[in-house]
Amino acid sequence: MLANASPPTLLHVHGGGPAPSLLLRTRTRDSNRSLFFAAASSSSSSCHSSRGRGGLPLFFHSLPRFPFQSLRRLRATQRRLPPPRSSISAEQSEERGDEGTATSAPHKYSVKIPFGNRHILVETGHIGRQASASVTVTDGETIVYCSVCLSDVPSEPADFFPLAVNYQERLSAAGRTSGGFFKREGRAKDHEVLICRLIDRPLRPTMPKGFYYETQILSWVFSYDGIHSPDCLAVTAAGIAVALSEVPNTKIVAGVRIGLVGDQFIVNPTTKEMEESELDLILAGTDNAILMIEGYCNFLTEERLLKAVEIGQAAVRDICNEVEALVKKCGKLKMIEAIKLPPLELYRHVEDISGDELVKALQIKNKIPRRRALSAIEDKVLTILTEKGYIVKGEAPGDAEGVPVAYEDEDGDEVVVVDGEVDEGDVHIKPNSRKPIPLLFSEVDVKLVFKEVTSKFLRKRIVEGGKRSDGRNPLEIRPINSQCGVLPRAHGSALFTRGETQSLAVVTLGDKQMAQRIDNLVDTEELKRFYLQYSFPPSCVGEVGRMGAPSRREIGHGMLAERALEPILPSEEDFPYTIRVESTITESNGSSSMASVCGGCLALLDAGVPVKCSVAGIAMGMVLDTKGFGGDGTPLILSDISGSEDASGDMDLKVAGDENGITAFQMDIKVGGIALPVMEQALLQARDGRKRVLYEMLKCSRPPCKKLSKYAPLIHVMKVKPEKVNLIIGSGGKKVKSIIEETGIEAIDAQDDGMVKITAKDLSSLEKSKAIITNLTMVPTVGDIYRSCEIKSIAPYGVFVEIAPGREGLCHISELSSNWLAKAEDVFKVGDRIDVKLIEINEKGQLRLSHRALLPDVDPEKASTKQQNIGTMKENIPPQHQPAKVTAKKPLRKGEGQQIVQSSENSKVVKVLPQKVTAPSADTSEQESLTDKNQEKAGKRLANPVKGGPYINKERQKKVLDETVTGVSASKNGIS
Repeated sequence: MLANASPPTLLHVHGGGPAPSLLLRTRTRDSNRSLFFAAASSSSSSCHSSRGRGGLPLFFHSLPRFPFQSLRRLRATQRRLPPPRSSISAEQSEERGDEGTATSAPHKYSVKIPFGNRHILVETGHIGRQASASVTVTDGETIVYCSVCLSDVPSEPADFFPLAVNYQERLSAAGRTSGGFFKREGRAKDHEVLICRLIDRPLRPTMPKGFYYETQILSWVFSYDGIHSPDCLAVTAAGIAVALSEVPNTKIVAGVRIGLVGDQFIVNPTTKEMEESELDLILAGTDNAILMIEGYCNFLTEERLLKAVEIGQAAVRDICNEVEALVKKCGKLKMIEAIKLPPLELYRHVEDISGDELVKALQIKNKIPRRRALSAIEDKVLTILTEKGYIVKGEAPGDAEGVPVAYEDEDGDEVVVVDGEVDEGDVHIKPNSRKPIPLLFSEVDVKLVFKEVTSKFLRKRIVEGGKRSDGRNPLEIRPINSQCGVLPRAHGSALFTRGETQSLAVVTLGDKQMAQRIDNLVDTEELKRFYLQYSFPPSCVGEVGRMGAPSRREIGHGMLAERALEPILPSEEDFPYTIRVESTITESNGSSSMASVCGGCLALLDAGVPVKCSVAGIAMGMVLDTKGFGGDGTPLILSDISGSEDASGDMDLKVAGDENGITAFQMDIKVGGIALPVMEQALLQARDGRKRVLYEMLKCSRPPCKKLSKYAPLIHVMKVKPEKVNLIIGSGGKKVKSIIEETGIEAIDAQDDGMVKITAKDLSSLEKSKAIITNLTMVPTVGDIYRSCEIKSIAPYGVFVEIAPGREGLCHISELSSNWLAKAEDVFKVGDRIDVKLIEINEKGQLRLSHRALLPDVDPEKASTKQQNIGTMKENIPPQHQPAKVTAKKPLRKGEGQQIVQSSENSKVVKVLPQKVTAPSADTSEQESLTDKNQEKAGKRLANPVKGGPYINKERQKKVLDETVTGVSASKNGIS
C-alpha cells in the first residue's frame, strides 16, 4: 500500500512541550484513506525505549523512503498550506482556558448580562469545545446554543463574506413533536429562515474585507418556556460566539426586541406582553452604532419609532459592554494575518485604464445597457493588464486543485530541524516564519477592484454632480404607473410599475381550507388567514438562473410586504375570507419588496376586500461619507433607490405605511453603523416619499373594482348553539359530507363555538345548505305544526316522521288516527307524507308527534255530543254558512301562518292550508310559544270534545272563542 503512497504533507505544528512535534500525512493512490505519521520531540522524556534514530518512533524508520531528496523537491510536490488559523502559545492557551484534549475536564466560563428588566446567563467552555467558539444563552427557561466554525483553507476571493447561518427550533424544546408524517426536523421553516436573516444581517457588516475563510454559525433552541422568545436571544448568542471565536470581526454585536404596551416601551418583552404590544421592533447593533432594524407596527409615527430605536440602542450598548469583558477573559486571538486585500497599486492601474469610459457608462439611464457597458469596460481592463503582464492566468506549479503555490523559505533549501529529524541526510524542516512567493495580480483581484472603483465613481457623480445614474436628484421618485383588473379570472389583480421595477400582484379569496398551516415552536396560531408570497424569477433582471424552492431573500421580502399590508385588513368577523396575495416581480431595478406592497394594496382593493386605508412602500439609500466624494461630510439620503445605488450605497432602508404612520420597516447597514440623527433624517424623507407614491396610486389607469369578483366564492356565516354543532357534522362527518354532496357547495366549517361558515360557488346552493343547517339546528317548540312530513320508518309502536332534514320524531300508533289501529302498516307506509304536531319533548330531547291532533273527528257519537255542547253557545258561534277560523297568533315563519276552520253543521275540522308552512325559526321567543300553547288548548277543546259529555264551563268557553275569533280577524287584516 505504501508503495503507491503520495509524498507526505505537513499538516500541523502543535506546541505540546519544549519544542513542537511534526505531523505528516500521505494519501494512497488506490484509496481515499490518509496515513498519518507523528515525529515527536527528541527531548521528550517519555517512551525513549521505543524511539530510533533522531528520537523518531521505530515504526517510522521501518517504512520505505518517500521519493524526495531535498526541500526543493518536497516543495514542488506538495500543496501550499494556508496560514495557521491560530498561533496561540501554550501559555496563552492555558490563560484563556483552551482545552488541550477532548478528554480533559471542561472549564466553564459564565457571566450574567442585563437583558431588559432581567438578566440572561451566558456560558461557554463546557459544550462544543471543538468549535472555534460556542455559547449557551439562558433566558428564564429558554436556552439557545450557538456555535461558530471556520474552514481550514480559505475560499476563492469574492465580493462577499462566505458566511452561512442556520437556526433551528427543536420542537422537543417545548415537549412536542411535529404534527406531520415526518417527526424529525428537516428543511428550515419560513419562521426559522427569517431568524437566520436576523442573525446574518447585523454580523456581515462587521466582517473585514479580504477574509475568505468560510464561516458557519449554527444555532439551536434546546429549551423553550413559552414566555421568553428565542429569536433575539439567538441574535445575541451569535454575536457573542463570533466575538469569542477567531473570526476577525471589528465589533461585538447584540440584539434586542422593543415592544410598546400602552405608552410604555418595553425592552425584551415576554410573549404575553407582545400580545398587547402595538410595536414589534428587533434592533441589532454595536456599543455605538445601529446595524439592523426590522419591525412591524400599527401606524406608528416616525417620532415614536425613533424613541423606540433610542431605547433599544441603549440596551444593546449595555449588553456589548458586558460581553467585551467576557471576550478579554476567554476569547481567542483573531486571525488578522489571514486578511488578504488587493494591492493598492492595482487600484491605480484600474482607474487609469477605465476612468473616462466609466464616467460615461454610469450616465446611461437604462439598467441593461449600463450593465453591458460596464461589463465591456471590465473585460477591457483585464485584457490590457494581461497584455502588459500584470495578470497571471492559469495555475501555478503544484496547484492543480486551485491552492496557491508553495511557500518560499528564507534560509535556502536545507534547514536544520531543532527538535528532531525526519530522516538523516534527507529533508530538514523547522517551524520557521515563511513568506509567499510574490505574485502578480490575479484576475479575481482585478474584478474586485473594478467593482470598488465603479462604486467610487458612482458616489462621486451623486455627491459632486447631484445627479444619479438615471438623471434624478436625491429626492426625486421614479415615474409610477399602475393598472388594476389585468387578469379577468383572478379575484383581484394589479400591475404596479415604478421606473424599471414592476410587480404583478394577484389576490385569491377562499375559505378556511385555503389558510396557511403553522407548525412552529413559538407561534400558537395554527392557521394564517392572510399571507403574501413573493417570487423573484431570474428573468426579472434579464438573467438565466435556477428555478426551485423560494430563496431566503424571497421569504424575507415576502414577509416584509405581508406585515406591511396586514394592519389594513378587516377582521375575520367583518370579512370571513382567507386572503392570499402573490407578488411576482416581472422587472427589478431596486425596491421590489416595496413594489409588492403597492401592488398588493391595489390588488386587495380590486378583489373587493374592505381595507381600512391604502398603504405604500419606499426604499431609501445613503452615502454616509460624502467628504471623500466632493461633499461637506454630511450624509446624503437618497429616495427610491435603484439597484446600483443599493449595491454601491451604505444603507438600505425600506419603510411602508400611509400618510400618518408606519406599518413595516427594515434597515440594513453596509458600514460600521449609523447614528440616530441620520436615521431620523431618512425616516422623515421616507414619509414624504410615501405621500407621493400614494398620490400616484390614486391615478390608477383602471381603478380598482372594489367589489367581490363573480368568480370569488360566496361565504355565509351563521351562528348556532354550540351543542348543535354535532348535528351538523354527524357521525364521522357523514352528515356534513351528505349536505355538501346534496347541495353542491364547496365546504362547511363548523367550529366549537357554534360559528358555521358555508362556502359555495353560487347563491342557490348556498341557500339550500343554509336551509338544511337551519332545520338541523332549530329549537322545536311544543305546539309546532309540520306539514307534509315524510314517514321514514315504521315500528310496531308507531312511525318515525322527519319534520326537518335530519330531525325525526316518533308518532305513536295511538296518535296516528282518531280510531283504534292494530298496526301502523294498515294505514301508512314508508314514504307517505302526513301533517304532524309536536306535543312533547322528553328529557333526552326526543320528539313526540301527533297526527290525530290535526285530524277531523268522524265518530257519530262524538259528533252528536259535540253538536249538543256547542249548540248551547250559539250566541257566541258564527252562523253555519260563516265558518270560524282558528289561527295561531305566531306564524311558523315570517309571512306565513296556518288556519283551522270548524264547521258546526258537519262537526268537522276543515284544514285550510297556507301557501307554505315550515318549521319555526330557532330564535322564537318564549312569550310567543306560551301564546301558541293557549291557543292550541282552545282549539283542541273545540275540535275534540271528550266522549261522554264532559262538564263545560260556558263562560270560559265563550271567552276563549271570543279571543280566537279576534285573533283570526287580526290575522286577516295583517295585524301581528
